[in-house]
Amino acid sequence: MSNQNAEIQKAIVTLKKGGLILYPTDTVWGIGCDATNPEAVKKVFQLKQREDNKALICLVADDRMLKKYVKQIPLAAQNIIDITDKPTTIIYDDAQNLASNLIADDGSIAIRIPNDDFCYWLSRKFNGAVVSTSANISGQPTPKSFKEIAPEVLKGVDYVVNLQREKICDKPSSIIKLSNDGVVKVFRE
Repeated sequence: MSNQNAEIQKAIVTLKKGGLILYPTDTVWGIGCDATNPEAVKKVFQLKQREDNKALICLVADDRMLKKYVKQIPLAAQNIIDITDKPTTIIYDDAQNLASNLIADDGSIAIRIPNDDFCYWLSRKFNGAVVSTSANISGQPTPKSFKEIAPEVLKGVDYVVNLQREKICDKPSSIIKLSNDGVVKVFRE
């Protein structure tokens, strides 16, 4: 078994127990949990010292998995997913099958299909959405590398993935809201 497979298995065991993981994503290091477990989502908000009315992003493996969590996927979303060459998070209306405290007050959810081997296999083998929020305390700068992650974040998670620790990332994903009525709004480029 490769090191990546071993790390994925350890992360999945933690996710299934309702624990928090610290893991490398296609953008920055993220704090993750099972996106369907409200208690685990609550722990993420507590660790980040963040109000629970601020939405979190989820990662899913592919389009098929996306359909489990969004009632209607606008055509524009498929076009963006197909043509974009940088990590892009899309906010969809009418979230479903996720922890209620993960879904925004307006019923929307932010989801990204990462172009990253580790994240793809983590979500695929977990067979579900994984929360992905930057590995920092709310209001603090987003760490650009593993060594910039605050000690309280490292201590606050149940498992730290032992891969890509040398990775440097200076940019989070773009965030675009695609409403079912055709309205497009860019939150972060």
